[in-house]
Amino acid sequence: MKIICDWENCNETGVYKAPVEKDNSKKYRLLCLNHIKIFNKNWNYFENMNDQEIEFFIKSDLTWHKSTKTFGSSDNFFNILWNNALDDKLNIFKSTNFRDFKKTKVSQQDKDALQVMDLNGDVKWKQIHAKFKELVKKYHPDKNQGNKTFEDKLKKITLAYSQLKKTLGKK
Repeated sequence: MKIICDWENCNETGVYKAPVEKDNSKKYRLLCLNHIKIFNKNWNYFENMNDQEIEFFIKSDLTWHKSTKTFGSSDNFFNILWNNALDDKLNIFKSTNFRDFKKTKVSQQDKDALQVMDLNGDVKWKQIHAKFKELVKKYHPDKNQGNKTFEDKLKKITLAYSQLKKTLGKK
């Protein structure tokens, strides 16, 4: 079955996709080679946008249209993680078997990090690394439809892993 070009009064085969709406890649019409060239030549993504909207689009395109904060901002992701990641504001560590860790040369921050990753104090670096990979796969936002809860959990796990890598990692 031959698909006819969607251009008015054209009987050529429609092979090339042309978007119907600028931000919807699923809605398109099929055009022949001659008409797709005309369509592309006249296509203006920024049509009906004012200068500020175009400037905003171009700037946000640098970060794949995801919101960002300046590095010095108090709302900055890394500042928040650095300052709050291993705080036990919800008494999570007190309510679990966290106190049962054996007394070792492991610092309190390392113990907190091990607890976040659900590991005990006798763990080897290879086990930490393997557990981190497992947790990243489990809590990654792409696997969980961008669920903010999983994203926050992954941030804590990443910080915990960084702490353990700094102190217990292979040297």
